[in-house]
Amino acid sequence: MAGSGAPVQDAVDATGMRVVIIAGTWHDEISNGLIAGAERYLEAANADYRLVRVPGSFELPLVAKAALEGGADAVVALGVIIRGGTPHFDFVSSAATEGLTRVALDTGKPVGFGVLTLDDEQQGIDRAGLPGSKEDKGNEAADAAVRTALLLRTL
Repeated sequence: MAGSGAPVQDAVDATGMRVVIIAGTWHDEISNGLIAGAERYLEAANADYRLVRVPGSFELPLVAKAALEGGADAVVALGVIIRGGTPHFDFVSSAATEGLTRVALDTGKPVGFGVLTLDDEQQGIDRAGLPGSKEDKGNEAADAAVRTALLLRTL
């Protein structure tokens, strides 16, 4: 499983940073775990944040763009896409990934990528920061967004 080799980093101070967590509504247990991990991180970093829910991962890029253009310093995009028996998984995963990348490049602001692309529900539970989970991808996505926003301020 991924996660081994993750950097150990000092806490950051994101006081005054405006962050929007945008999360899909599919796979409630996993998405709620991702949200909780992002919120824990942002609270510890003292960031100002709000949560916005969208229907699914496909909608993440549009709402991320609107949040960043509306004044957010960073976005944390959280979604859960589980492989099924049709190519739908590939199309949604690709659209979400490419769309969020484009939003970051077009706005010049960071998008923490917390979209889980999974073969089954257990993989999501293992990564959602729930009790017994091996990873906390919501926390990691928030960390990436905040650290990148702070880095961009120095350039």
